[in-house]
Amino acid sequence: MLQLNHVWRQYGVGDAKVIALQDVSLSVEAGEYLAIMGPSGSGKSTLLNVMGGVDRVTGGEIFFDGKRFDSLDEELLTGFRRGRLAYVFQQYHLVATLTVLENVMLPLVFSGKGDDPAPALTVLEKVGLSHRMGHRPSQLSGGEQQRAAIARALVGNPALILADEPTGNLDQAAGRQILSLFAELNREGRAIVMVTHNPDVARRASEIVTVADGQIVARERVASTAPDRSVQIGERRLGEVPPSLPLCNETRNDVSL
Repeated sequence: MLQLNHVWRQYGVGDAKVIALQDVSLSVEAGEYLAIMGPSGSGKSTLLNVMGGVDRVTGGEIFFDGKRFDSLDEELLTGFRRGRLAYVFQQYHLVATLTVLENVMLPLVFSGKGDDPAPALTVLEKVGLSHRMGHRPSQLSGGEQQRAAIARALVGNPALILADEPTGNLDQAAGRQILSLFAELNREGRAIVMVTHNPDVARRASEIVTVADGQIVARERVASTAPDRSVQIGERRLGEVPPSLPLCNETRNDVSL
Protein backbone atom coordinates (compact mmCIF):
# COMPACT_ATOMS: atom_id res chain seq x y z
CA MET A 1 0.00 0.00 0.00
CA LEU A 2 2.41 2.71 1.24
CA GLN A 3 6.09 2.50 0.39
CA LEU A 4 8.91 4.83 1.45
CA ASN A 5 12.20 4.34 -0.38
CA HIS A 6 15.40 5.87 1.06
CA VAL A 7 13.62 8.96 2.37
CA TRP A 8 15.53 11.95 3.76
CA ARG A 9 14.18 15.10 5.38
CA GLN A 10 16.50 18.01 6.06
CA TYR A 11 15.69 21.43 7.49
CA GLY A 12 17.92 24.47 7.17
CA VAL A 13 21.39 24.77 5.66
CA GLY A 14 24.94 25.18 6.88
CA ASP A 15 25.35 25.40 10.64
CA ALA A 16 21.56 25.47 11.03
CA LYS A 17 21.08 22.19 9.15
CA VAL A 18 18.99 19.56 10.92
CA ILE A 19 18.55 16.08 9.46
CA ALA A 20 15.18 14.83 10.68
CA LEU A 21 15.09 11.61 8.61
CA GLN A 22 18.05 9.66 7.28
CA ASP A 23 17.67 7.12 4.48
CA VAL A 24 14.42 5.64 5.82
CA SER A 25 12.73 2.84 3.88
CA LEU A 26 9.43 1.50 5.16
CA SER A 27 6.34 -0.23 3.81
CA VAL A 28 2.85 -0.38 5.27
CA GLU A 29 0.56 -3.08 3.93
CA ALA A 30 -3.22 -2.95 3.61
CA GLY A 31 -4.83 -3.65 6.98
CA GLU A 32 -1.60 -3.09 8.93
CA TYR A 33 -1.72 -1.47 12.38
CA LEU A 34 1.61 0.17 13.06
CA ALA A 35 2.80 2.21 16.05
CA ILE A 36 5.81 4.51 15.76
CA MET A 37 7.73 5.25 18.95
CA GLY A 38 10.87 7.19 19.84
CA PRO A 39 12.19 9.93 22.11
CA SER A 40 11.33 13.57 21.58
CA GLY A 41 13.11 14.87 18.50
CA SER A 42 13.73 11.40 17.10
CA GLY A 43 11.86 12.09 13.86
CA LYS A 44 8.71 10.04 14.48
CA SER A 45 6.27 12.87 13.77
CA THR A 46 8.29 13.95 10.74
CA LEU A 47 8.08 10.38 9.48
CA LEU A 48 4.30 10.40 9.86
CA ASN A 49 4.05 13.77 8.12
CA VAL A 50 6.05 12.74 5.06
CA MET A 51 4.01 9.54 4.83
CA GLY A 52 0.93 11.67 4.30
CA GLY A 53 2.50 14.36 2.17
CA VAL A 54 2.02 17.01 4.87
CA ASP A 55 5.80 17.51 4.91
CA ARG A 56 7.97 17.28 1.82
CA VAL A 57 10.93 14.92 1.54
CA THR A 58 14.40 16.21 0.73
CA GLY A 59 15.35 12.96 -0.97
CA GLY A 60 13.87 9.55 -1.73
CA GLU A 61 10.48 8.45 -3.02
CA ILE A 62 7.02 7.69 -1.57
CA PHE A 63 4.42 5.54 -3.30
CA PHE A 64 0.79 4.71 -2.56
CA ASP A 65 -0.54 1.62 -4.35
CA GLY A 66 2.36 1.88 -6.78
CA LYS A 67 1.79 5.56 -7.60
CA ARG A 68 4.46 8.05 -6.62
CA PHE A 69 3.02 11.12 -4.89
CA ASP A 70 5.84 12.90 -3.04
CA SER A 71 6.68 15.03 -6.10
CA LEU A 72 3.10 16.20 -6.79
CA ASP A 73 2.24 19.87 -6.40
CA GLU A 74 -0.15 20.88 -3.60
CA GLU A 75 -3.31 20.82 -5.70
CA LEU A 76 -2.61 17.41 -7.19
CA LEU A 77 -1.47 16.06 -3.83
CA THR A 78 -4.70 17.17 -2.14
CA GLY A 79 -6.72 15.35 -4.77
CA PHE A 80 -4.49 12.29 -4.55
CA ARG A 81 -5.00 11.95 -0.79
CA ARG A 82 -8.81 11.96 -1.00
CA GLY A 83 -10.18 8.49 -0.44
CA ARG A 84 -6.70 7.14 0.21
CA LEU A 85 -5.42 8.53 3.50
CA ALA A 86 -6.55 10.81 6.30
CA TYR A 87 -5.10 12.42 9.42
CA VAL A 88 -6.12 12.37 13.08
CA PHE A 89 -4.24 15.00 15.09
CA GLN A 90 -3.60 15.29 18.82
CA GLN A 91 -5.09 18.80 18.83
CA TYR A 92 -8.32 17.79 16.99
CA HIS A 93 -8.28 20.88 14.69
CA LEU A 94 -12.05 21.27 14.72
CA VAL A 95 -13.49 24.58 13.51
CA ALA A 96 -14.93 26.27 16.60
CA THR A 97 -17.75 28.08 14.79
CA LEU A 98 -19.11 24.96 13.08
CA THR A 99 -21.25 22.19 14.52
CA VAL A 100 -19.94 18.64 14.79
CA LEU A 101 -21.88 17.67 11.66
CA GLU A 102 -20.52 20.64 9.73
CA ASN A 103 -16.96 19.83 10.82
CA VAL A 104 -17.31 16.23 9.69
CA MET A 105 -18.73 17.38 6.34
CA LEU A 106 -15.78 19.67 5.56
CA PRO A 107 -13.89 17.08 3.47
CA LEU A 108 -17.08 16.49 1.48
CA VAL A 109 -17.50 20.23 0.92
CA PHE A 110 -13.90 20.58 -0.29
CA SER A 111 -14.38 17.69 -2.71
CA GLY A 112 -17.61 19.10 -4.12
CA LYS A 113 -19.89 16.61 -2.37
CA GLY A 114 -21.17 18.80 0.44
CA ASP A 115 -24.83 18.66 -0.57
CA ASP A 116 -25.34 15.18 0.89
CA PRO A 117 -24.94 14.82 4.68
CA ALA A 118 -25.58 11.06 4.62
CA PRO A 119 -21.89 9.98 4.71
CA ALA A 120 -21.22 12.32 7.65
CA LEU A 121 -24.26 11.04 9.54
CA THR A 122 -23.09 7.47 8.97
CA VAL A 123 -19.61 8.02 10.41
CA LEU A 124 -20.99 10.03 13.34
CA GLU A 125 -23.15 7.03 14.17
CA LYS A 126 -20.08 4.78 13.91
CA VAL A 127 -18.09 6.85 16.41
CA GLY A 128 -21.08 7.27 18.74
CA LEU A 129 -21.63 10.99 18.24
CA SER A 130 -24.87 11.20 16.29
CA HIS A 131 -26.60 12.65 19.35
CA ARG A 132 -24.04 15.50 19.48
CA MET A 133 -24.04 16.45 15.80
CA GLY A 134 -25.65 19.84 16.46
CA HIS A 135 -23.16 20.84 19.16
CA ARG A 136 -20.06 22.96 18.69
CA PRO A 137 -16.59 21.74 19.70
CA SER A 138 -16.55 23.84 22.89
CA GLN A 139 -19.59 21.89 24.09
CA LEU A 140 -17.81 18.53 23.77
CA SER A 141 -15.43 16.69 26.05
CA GLY A 142 -11.90 15.97 24.87
CA GLY A 143 -12.80 12.41 23.98
CA GLU A 144 -15.84 13.55 22.03
CA GLN A 145 -13.77 16.10 20.13
CA GLN A 146 -11.29 13.39 19.17
CA ARG A 147 -14.11 11.12 18.03
CA ALA A 148 -15.45 13.99 15.93
CA ALA A 149 -11.98 14.39 14.40
CA ILE A 150 -11.89 10.66 13.64
CA ALA A 151 -15.33 10.88 12.04
CA ARG A 152 -14.06 13.73 9.85
CA ALA A 153 -11.12 11.55 8.83
CA LEU A 154 -13.43 8.62 8.03
CA VAL A 155 -15.98 10.49 5.95
CA GLY A 156 -13.84 10.17 2.82
CA ASN A 157 -13.54 6.39 3.37
CA PRO A 158 -9.71 6.31 3.51
CA ALA A 159 -7.74 3.09 3.28
CA LEU A 160 -5.01 4.48 5.60
CA ILE A 161 -5.38 6.54 8.77
CA LEU A 162 -2.36 8.47 10.10
CA ALA A 163 -2.72 9.43 13.77
CA ASP A 164 -0.32 11.67 15.70
CA GLU A 165 -0.59 11.05 19.48
CA PRO A 166 -4.37 10.48 19.26
CA THR A 167 -4.71 9.83 23.02
CA GLY A 168 -2.13 12.40 24.15
CA ASN A 169 -4.65 14.96 25.40
CA LEU A 170 -7.21 12.52 26.79
CA ASP A 171 -7.95 11.01 30.18
CA GLN A 172 -7.78 7.25 30.63
CA ALA A 173 -11.42 6.46 29.89
CA ALA A 174 -11.53 8.62 26.76
CA GLY A 175 -8.19 7.21 25.60
CA ARG A 176 -9.48 3.67 25.90
CA GLN A 177 -12.53 4.58 23.81
CA ILE A 178 -10.34 5.97 21.04
CA LEU A 179 -8.09 2.91 21.04
CA SER A 180 -11.11 0.60 20.93
CA LEU A 181 -12.44 2.59 17.97
CA PHE A 182 -9.08 2.28 16.20
CA ALA A 183 -9.12 -1.47 16.80
CA GLU A 184 -12.59 -1.68 15.25
CA LEU A 185 -11.50 0.34 12.22
CA ASN A 186 -8.48 -1.92 11.80
CA ARG A 187 -10.66 -5.03 11.95
CA GLU A 188 -12.68 -3.52 9.10
CA GLY A 189 -9.51 -3.61 7.02
CA ARG A 190 -8.20 -0.06 7.34
CA ALA A 191 -4.48 0.43 7.81
CA ILE A 192 -3.48 2.61 10.76
CA VAL A 193 -0.15 4.26 11.51
CA MET A 194 -0.05 5.86 14.94
CA VAL A 195 2.67 7.92 16.61
CA THR A 196 2.75 7.57 20.39
CA HIS A 197 5.17 8.00 23.30
CA ASN A 198 3.22 5.52 25.45
CA PRO A 199 4.38 1.86 25.30
CA ASP A 200 1.00 0.57 26.49
CA VAL A 201 -0.78 2.44 23.72
CA ALA A 202 1.77 1.21 21.17
CA ARG A 203 1.09 -2.40 22.15
CA ARG A 204 -2.43 -2.05 20.80
CA ALA A 205 -0.86 -2.10 17.32
CA SER A 206 0.39 -5.21 15.52
CA GLU A 207 3.89 -3.79 14.93
CA ILE A 208 6.01 -1.26 16.80
CA VAL A 209 8.73 0.63 14.94
CA THR A 210 11.25 2.56 17.02
CA VAL A 211 12.84 5.70 15.60
CA ALA A 212 15.99 7.39 16.92
CA ASP A 213 18.10 10.13 15.35
CA GLY A 214 15.98 10.07 12.21
CA GLN A 215 16.48 6.36 11.58
CA ILE A 216 14.45 3.21 12.15
CA VAL A 217 16.51 1.33 14.72
CA ALA A 218 14.25 -1.52 15.79
CA ARG A 219 10.94 -3.23 15.25
CA GLU A 220 8.86 -5.64 17.25
CA ARG A 221 5.78 -7.65 16.46
CA VAL A 222 3.31 -7.41 19.31
CA ALA A 223 2.32 -10.80 20.67
CA SER A 224 -1.35 -9.95 21.12
CA THR A 225 -3.49 -7.11 19.83
CA ALA A 226 -6.79 -8.02 21.48
CA PRO A 227 -8.99 -4.91 21.23
CA ASP A 228 -10.34 -5.11 24.77
CA ARG A 229 -6.99 -5.13 26.56
CA SER A 230 -6.74 -2.41 29.18
CA VAL A 231 -3.93 0.08 28.95
CA GLN A 232 -2.32 2.81 30.99
CA ILE A 233 -3.11 6.17 29.40
CA GLY A 234 -2.19 8.32 32.38
CA GLU A 235 -0.64 7.55 35.75
CA ARG A 236 -2.89 4.70 36.85
CA ARG A 237 -2.98 1.35 35.08
CA LEU A 238 -6.41 0.01 34.19
CA GLY A 239 -5.87 -3.75 34.41
CA GLU A 240 -2.88 -5.63 33.12
CA VAL A 241 -1.32 -5.54 29.67
CA PRO A 242 0.65 -8.60 28.51
CA PRO A 243 4.37 -7.82 28.28
CA SER A 244 5.68 -6.97 24.85
CA LEU A 245 8.31 -8.93 23.00
CA PRO A 246 11.82 -7.51 23.43
CA LEU A 247 13.05 -5.16 20.75
CA CYS A 248 15.35 -6.80 18.30
CA ASN A 249 19.00 -5.88 18.66
CA GLU A 250 19.54 -5.52 14.95
CA THR A 251 19.92 -1.95 13.70
CA ARG A 252 17.85 -1.41 10.57
CA ASN A 253 17.06 1.47 8.26
CA ASP A 254 15.13 -0.63 5.74
CA VAL A 255 12.10 -2.15 7.43
CA SER A 256 9.34 -3.90 5.54
CA LEU A 257 6.16 -4.39 7.54
